[in-house]
Amino acid sequence: MVDETLHMLVKTFGSAVYGVEAITITVEVNVNNQGQHYYIVGLPDNAVKESLQRVESAIKSNHYYMPRTKLVVNLAPADIKKTGSAFDLPIAIGTLGATEQISNPERLSAYVIMGELSLDGAIKPIKGALPIAIQARKDAFEGLILPAANAREAAMVTNLKVYGVEHLNEVINFFKDELSLEPTYVNIQEEFAHAQSDFEIDFCDVKGQENIKRALEIAAAGGHNAILIGPPGAGKTMLAKRLPTILPPLTLQEALETTKIHSVAGKLPENATLVSKRPFRSPHHTISDVALVGGGGNPQPGEISLAHNGVLFLDELPEFKRAVLEVMRQPMEERKVTISRAKIALDFPASFMLIASMNPCPCGYFNHPEKECSCGPGIVQKYLSRISGPLLDRIDLHVEVTPVAFNELSSDQTYEKSDAIRNRVILARNLQAERYKENEGVYANAQMSSKMLKEVCIVSPAGHQLLKTAMEKLNLSARAYDRILKVSRTIADLSGNAAIKPEHIAESIQYRSLDREGWGG
Repeated sequence: MVDETLHMLVKTFGSAVYGVEAITITVEVNVNNQGQHYYIVGLPDNAVKESLQRVESAIKSNHYYMPRTKLVVNLAPADIKKTGSAFDLPIAIGTLGATEQISNPERLSAYVIMGELSLDGAIKPIKGALPIAIQARKDAFEGLILPAANAREAAMVTNLKVYGVEHLNEVINFFKDELSLEPTYVNIQEEFAHAQSDFEIDFCDVKGQENIKRALEIAAAGGHNAILIGPPGAGKTMLAKRLPTILPPLTLQEALETTKIHSVAGKLPENATLVSKRPFRSPHHTISDVALVGGGGNPQPGEISLAHNGVLFLDELPEFKRAVLEVMRQPMEERKVTISRAKIALDFPASFMLIASMNPCPCGYFNHPEKECSCGPGIVQKYLSRISGPLLDRIDLHVEVTPVAFNELSSDQTYEKSDAIRNRVILARNLQAERYKENEGVYANAQMSSKMLKEVCIVSPAGHQLLKTAMEKLNLSARAYDRILKVSRTIADLSGNAAIKPEHIAESIQYRSLDREGWGG
């Protein structure tokens, strides 16, 4: 039995995640005989306060001693709010060190320790392992001890020993030099390369719809936002889901950024490493604005951040609450979301491609080649006006999707695979990367500013005349002008042309359906 008149202070180290970054937290545990209560201080939330009950049960379950005198746990810096249950493990190890059940407590200072404890001492997974590992390396810790389920994710950080553990006893015996733990090793390049093009779906699954595939190829090549308008069952969702298969592969840097966000949100599968494919997020139209852009009491990334470096698909766009769609406008421009609170402001990255789909009217059959629209006068216009002008202004391609004819559905014709389309997209993106290498934050035609438009999109007199005629004859709105030029630039890039030709402008004009005055009226 250990002497209960101890006055002992031991420090262990944990980590708290704010936004997509982590901050190292010093967990100070002090045991003395001047009282009988347990205290936890340093702005803990309820989950952290409850950790002492879990810690006590886990320590006693494994036949170690929990002090019956005063125990004070301080989480420093004390002015930052601590949330979640991941501080259980550093508190438990600190308590054992402070009661001299771990004989060399000074060794604890070389490691960041994180994990949630079960009552029997089993260690459960945590959120944010990747940013925690990045911060541990930055602060020159020797190693990181965390749940085995998160070890592969954290092991992507080089020059840091990452130990995955499944039970409290493993950690205790490691610090008592009675057990040697093996660091987790991950070959990032090998795993990353293997998963890059491993898709279950492919554009060759879609019968017909060649013009829509072409529009999505243009969207992918220039990073353009697109909206698909057509009747139910025409294949809008099927086509949108296949868009990630033709986008350029993630770079290692993009994969790390994306993985950080998914790690913080707790969306990574168990034993996962990198997010190696571009995300495809498809929230339901009942989503709240906080769930879409992020936030909450303890700010978490929303759907637009989870779609970072990938695709955000909004099915049935007019059914989304208007306020929800309006909060997306600024993040679409700035490619990040800033969540401000009284004491802290967090930035979540949000560089995504928006693909939306909608029926042309409430019944779904306006402009249908065979079925009659049953909507009354003015109903179609009212339905379309649910999407605000400023949001529509940020969508470059309006694509009308028509139903597939029976003879196309029943034919045995083979269609072009995603790989072939993707290769063309990559070539076009390479041209843009070269073009915008001097412009920070611009890597695709969709991100061009109005000033850059004049320099990059030089149109021949014939093209200029075609554009003028289209604007007048089709009653295109002023906002369509810039969009047509940007999309024309992408079409020219796909065909490998340095100059924008009249045929590129002609094709681009087709993709402005909703800008025609009176469309749906």
